Amino acid sequence: MKWGLFGGTFDPIHIGHLRCAMEMLEIFSLNRIIFVPASRPPHKLDGVISPFHHREQMIRLAIEGNPAFSFSDVENKRDGISYSVETVEYILEKYRLENLELYFILGQDAFHAIRTWKDWERLILLCNFAVMTRPGYENQGLETILTPEFASRFTYDEQAKGFRGPKGHMLYFREVTFLDVASSDIRRRAREGKAIHYLVPDSIRHYIVKNSLYAGK
Repeated sequence: MKWGLFGGTFDPIHIGHLRCAMEMLEIFSLNRIIFVPASRPPHKLDGVISPFHHREQMIRLAIEGNPAFSFSDVENKRDGISYSVETVEYILEKYRLENLELYFILGQDAFHAIRTWKDWERLILLCNFAVMTRPGYENQGLETILTPEFASRFTYDEQAKGFRGPKGHMLYFREVTFLDVASSDIRRRAREGKAIHYLVPDSIRHYIVKNSLYAGK
């Protein structure tokens, strides 16, 4: 079994998230992608985030009808700040499938800031990492993103087209279709009464309007 974990605030989930998830599913021949919204993301503690239940409902609406997409509220069940390393450890412990290959999916900007994450070295060694890059992205070299000492523990595997870590897990960089859509822009448009058609699925647009989300945000 090959599962992808796709975390984020998803406030709201939009077509960029969905398209990237679909492409990563195909690139790595994944059986499932699990959307994992953060309850209290450590990088946004000072920001106003929509209540978890609204973000959950929007994700459920967005992935409805796609059997390869699923949802997890694991980070809402834990008290305190949402840390990815704890989520990955939880998934691995809960399912404990001998043949489970876990892929942690994130964008290039997030990966470039990985050293600000809790226990980032341990996180990278827990599972495969799949970094989504924009067209034209040039790999700066792992040593400039990670520390030189930690980066030296990875070797490039030409056949797999990725970096193999000391525990056998892979670190991949894969280009995906870049849709310049941002949740912050959608929130701004909704707040200003502007159209958000074609930025989010219609079901999400209706949910935002029905629940007056982002008014005053």
